[in-house]
Amino acid sequence: MIQPTTWDSHPEPLAVDSAPPPEYGSGSLADLLPTLAAGMSVPGMTAAIGELSPADRNCVFLIDGLGWEQLRAHPEDAPFMTSLLSSSRGGTGRPITAGYPATTATSLASIGTGLPPGAHGLPGYTVRNPETDELMNQLRWNPWTPPRAWQPYPTVFELAHQAGVHAAQVSSPTFENTPLTRVALSGGTFLGRLSGEERMDLAAEQLAKGDRSLVYTYYAELDGAGHRFGVDSDAWRGQLMYVDRLVQRLAEQLPPRTALYVTADHGMIDVLFDEEHRIDFDEDWELRAGVALLGGEGRARHVYAVPGAANDVLTCWREVLGEQFWVASREEAIAAGWFGPRIDERVYRRLGDVIAAARDDVLIIASEREPKESLMVGNHGSMTPAEQLVPLLEVRS
Repeated sequence: MIQPTTWDSHPEPLAVDSAPPPEYGSGSLADLLPTLAAGMSVPGMTAAIGELSPADRNCVFLIDGLGWEQLRAHPEDAPFMTSLLSSSRGGTGRPITAGYPATTATSLASIGTGLPPGAHGLPGYTVRNPETDELMNQLRWNPWTPPRAWQPYPTVFELAHQAGVHAAQVSSPTFENTPLTRVALSGGTFLGRLSGEERMDLAAEQLAKGDRSLVYTYYAELDGAGHRFGVDSDAWRGQLMYVDRLVQRLAEQLPPRTALYVTADHGMIDVLFDEEHRIDFDEDWELRAGVALLGGEGRARHVYAVPGAANDVLTCWREVLGEQFWVASREEAIAAGWFGPRIDERVYRRLGDVIAAARDDVLIIASEREPKESLMVGNHGSMTPAEQLVPLLEVRS
């Protein structure tokens, strides 16, 4: 694995020692593809998740928004995936951690590069670009930023392709040329298909194309239903039933010597619509004091202070938010390992001067700055088990 240039510091973690950091290096999304690639003899890859046996052909099916706790809570809606929790099916049936923050752009970069957020440099939904002092939306890539300058490291797919492995991504055509795909999931062949069934069939075909194959496929609509309607709504449960059938469809078509891994980028929780559970930054003068930019998302905030105000902002946010959030300085969050064991120098100032991660079922919304995001029912981003734990389910042929 290519090692990033790093910023290293060892301050004593003060107020964040009770926050449970992700299992980087042994059981996180960033460890999955390097483990599979190591089993296919791709140079530089390390098998960090030791219990996964090597396979000649590997497929990762990432279901956006399917947390471990949500899957376990709905066995009747996902009978096939639930069956993979049983050792009688030969599956691993275990959770791994998404990484912090537990959000799509960060997680897709982690899984695709095999690096934690502090190295790949997509450490949130929106973060400050130190070159411009603007907020950069890393999911929508707005405002435009040169992709390879923002995330310069090769993906595992690129390294596998260079090593002679047949690498392919099967997803919606919408994602083929996005900057996020370029920096996180490129390498080999991208194949766009609109329907879930077409993607499953094509993923199986791609697996059979090489003696060694690494194939990735993706489904987004479960996450969308959760954001709009909540994770126990009829719409969400209907999407779960559908994606469960997709997993089974793919599993039944696997070519010989294949391992299929079903995972996700984050879990999700529903948050009530009242002032107790939705703290409005745009209406709270105490939280706004000394803040130049508010980044991240409701449950995982990057707070950028005006020059000289970082300590005052940290003190104020701790006093106002109390026990509802883990509130840390940038240095404390780094020392606690929230973003990984080391931080790339180019990433350091992308992190907030103050970082707030939700403990309770609460949000820091921004009703004027973020009107659409402030109205979402289902939310994610923090380090609670409901958001952080994602399934790692295995099927072998």
